[in-house]
Amino acid sequence: MEITIDGIKTNYQVFGEGKPFLILHGWGSNSDRWLPVAEKISEKGFKVIVPDLPGFGRSDALLIPWNTNKYIDWLENFVKELNIKDYYLLGHSFGGALASKMSVKHVQDVKKLFLVAAACVRKRTTKKSFSEKIAKAVRLLYFLPYYGLFRKAVYKYIIRKSDYIYVEGIMKQTYLNVVAEDLSFHLPFIKVSTAIIWGDKDDSTPLEDGHLINEKIKNSKLVIISGAGHDLNRKQPEILAEKVLENT
Repeated sequence: MEITIDGIKTNYQVFGEGKPFLILHGWGSNSDRWLPVAEKISEKGFKVIVPDLPGFGRSDALLIPWNTNKYIDWLENFVKELNIKDYYLLGHSFGGALASKMSVKHVQDVKKLFLVAAACVRKRTTKKSFSEKIAKAVRLLYFLPYYGLFRKAVYKYIIRKSDYIYVEGIMKQTYLNVVAEDLSFHLPFIKVSTAIIWGDKDDSTPLEDGHLINEKIKNSKLVIISGAGHDLNRKQPEILAEKVLENT
């Protein structure tokens, strides 16, 4: 299905009928990667709605860089246009950051919040500072032969675990805008009942982030999936759907 929101042609998928359940995918992902989870949840009396966020999937590309607030503006209008009310909200990784902000602004509309490996914590560490210095140095070497291959090798084997190397054009600045915002400070303002779901082998958003989020959100529960990494929706979709349904 398609709908135009703020001039952005937005692709979204709907599964089942019943109580509205909105899923926000992570950075670099799309609605297709959530099909198994969405279908499983929809079997239990939910109408599951999964949009391709602007800049991803089959939705329009961005014309200018966005930040999380711009995505929230779009999301508010998406929910309004589809007349989604009193809904369950799940966000994974980057989508979890959006879901957390949305639940603070619209506490009366979100019935239950699910934060799955949510990228809400953007702490500056020695490792991150080192990685930023390496990345800056690499950019200065753009004139070298085979620079593209060299740059990818540095990100893959030295910096690691960064989506920046995989984005192009406008999305590069959008990515930098997103990762520059630490949402830890607003987590205590989330009053919606929250289930925090995490894999104990997650090396993109470490489990310690899940514990921190659990501490900061008063009405929350941390659910840990043993042996799971960051891509729970792709590697353990049935288990993830089961944990979600257990906590609705």
